[in-house]
Amino acid sequence: MGIGPSTKETTLHHFRDPLLDVVASDEDIDLLGVIIVGTPDDNEEKMLVGTRAAVMAECMRADGAILSSDGWGNSDVDFANTCEQLGIRGIPVTGLKFSGVNGGFVVQNNYLSGIKDTNKSEEGIETCVVGENNITELDARKVTAMLKLKMRQHERKDV
Repeated sequence: MGIGPSTKETTLHHFRDPLLDVVASDEDIDLLGVIIVGTPDDNEEKMLVGTRAAVMAECMRADGAILSSDGWGNSDVDFANTCEQLGIRGIPVTGLKFSGVNGGFVVQNNYLSGIKDTNKSEEGIETCVVGENNITELDARKVTAMLKLKMRQHERKDV
């Protein structure tokens, strides 16, 4: 299963990434960096990249993380694993991902509650309109607000 036109993020979208713009301009959040991780085919490598990304965030002493993916189906495995690895390390996580009519992931764990579906089509399916299901500023604001809430809840548990 590949990435189609409506979930494909164009180069222009990457240069004007609403998620990065929202997080970078939010005065309550200290943006530490952006980690870019590929989607390997092999399951063992899928587990490795998610674990490495979480270890990097842990080493940076991140108080929270927002994941974003322009893939679906097979890429759910490494996305969900990364969420789980962050959660195991006590790092609150939210994210943005296309799910559509499927309404969920092909795998499940206890750390996927903060993931927002980026589907914009009425039918809940991938379409032939380039970028239709890309992340918008509103998506970015919602997931950032969810992260701030999760970080506050996590902070209260530690006190």
